[in-house]
Amino acid sequence: MLLMLLCVIAGCGLSIQTVINSRLRSYVGSPFFASMVSFLVGTFSLILVTFLTGNPFFIDVDIFLNTPWWLWMGGLFGVIALTTNILLFPHLGGVQTVIMPIFGQIIMGILIDSFGWFNAPLISFSWNRGVGLILVLMGIILAVTMSKARYYPEPQSKSEPNMIWLWRLLGIFAGMLGAMQTAVNGQLGRILHSPLQAALVSFIGGALALLIFVGVKEGRFHRIFETTQKHMPWWLWLGGLLGAAFVFMGVVLMPIVGTGTTVILALLGMISGSLLVDQYGILGAPRKPVYGIQILGLIILFLGVALIRLW
Repeated sequence: MLLMLLCVIAGCGLSIQTVINSRLRSYVGSPFFASMVSFLVGTFSLILVTFLTGNPFFIDVDIFLNTPWWLWMGGLFGVIALTTNILLFPHLGGVQTVIMPIFGQIIMGILIDSFGWFNAPLISFSWNRGVGLILVLMGIILAVTMSKARYYPEPQSKSEPNMIWLWRLLGIFAGMLGAMQTAVNGQLGRILHSPLQAALVSFIGGALALLIFVGVKEGRFHRIFETTQKHMPWWLWLGGLLGAAFVFMGVVLMPIVGTGTTVILALLGMISGSLLVDQYGILGAPRKPVYGIQILGLIILFLGVALIRLW
């Protein structure tokens, strides 16, 4: 129960990371640079924790040779999902850019549990999980869609009507990659016997992917050095720490409760954190009142999680 609570708290921290990275983007001028800085900070923080706790840095060569290739793709899955979300907004608008990946995460999490994909623990799809899933989706619609629709009107999309569904499917696919990242990292942590080492591998993979992408796209990394010379608030460097904590908790919890439950617990934390950010304007975010229907959605979401996990 304590681990489940910590997963919710880590999800809450991820919503704060979104605020931090949004502010960081205003300093570095690019969402890709902001993501890269966040990944690099998370990587170095995990390296430091690994050193302080005496965990091994290096992985046995035999493990590389005798494990499936997808086991090392968690970081890449996370980067692709993050980049895809950035590309969706001009075509889908704020509401659908949030909902489609969340829907993909939940569906893929349930599929991984039901069929044991990525060597995940097999959890059969019972009636209580089905009802709980319906409640979770209802709670998300009330807690997320109502707030996003209220403050983020849909932009006029330049996509043709028959292309909209392709962008929606891409959003669902991005969410599926997020759930796959959770499953892969959890399995890697089990094989390495170290959740911390698995989280570090994931962050190194993601950071390398972003370094290559930014290097190809921009041709140079001067903005990183320019960023260190700007008078930024100190907390703008904490986004990577929150992301690292989130990945670490996912690695710890997935083998215990399954991918689907881990994803839903994280989403519960993310939505709760987003509502707190809106209500109190945390870290300079615009204050937006939280309405009763959003609180009701959060309660329904919590009941759905309880039904899936406890009965």
